[in-house]
Amino acid sequence: MAAPHTSEIDTLKKSLRRKMAECWQTLSSADEERLRAFLLKEILAQPARKIAAVWPLAGEVDLRPLCHAVSEVGRQVLLPETTSKGFPLIFRRWSPASAMISGRFGTLHPEGDIDVPDLILVPFLAFDRFGYRLGYGGGYYDRTLAALNVPAIGFGFSGQQIDSVPTGPYDVPLRTIVTECGIIRTDIPKPL
Repeated sequence: MAAPHTSEIDTLKKSLRRKMAECWQTLSSADEERLRAFLLKEILAQPARKIAAVWPLAGEVDLRPLCHAVSEVGRQVLLPETTSKGFPLIFRRWSPASAMISGRFGTLHPEGDIDVPDLILVPFLAFDRFGYRLGYGGGYYDRTLAALNVPAIGFGFSGQQIDSVPTGPYDVPLRTIVTECGIIRTDIPKPL
């Protein structure tokens, strides 16, 4: 059996993931609070009623306080359940009383009913000014964004911005990125 073909883009992304993991530094709780405040402001400026957030893994931005704030203002929070490789994420309804169960790759998701979000919050390891993001390599968010065609907001820290994320044919750019420094609009076309 032949080894699977690895493209130049895949190799570049793998190298960049390693580099971003090596240079990752824990930011202060104040930076994380500022990021959540900007993110909540952007969410509330949207007409969306069903917001897909994420439950944090170790070392990731903790959106749990944001989930509570979004729920308190009467919007429905949905959390992703990681599906089998090659499929989009599914989202389950969450409330502060939801029981969380273990999923793939150490993730947690609620036992709630499956629903479809109006807005998706998307984590990243790196991003560029064109709205492209470097994810964890499974392609889950790109497949999900392509399948659902709903607005999305990328979130992370300003130190994760790089000049240009290597992109492939299935990478979906984000029009909005939120960091602890503010809200970035990315309507700039990427040069060829």
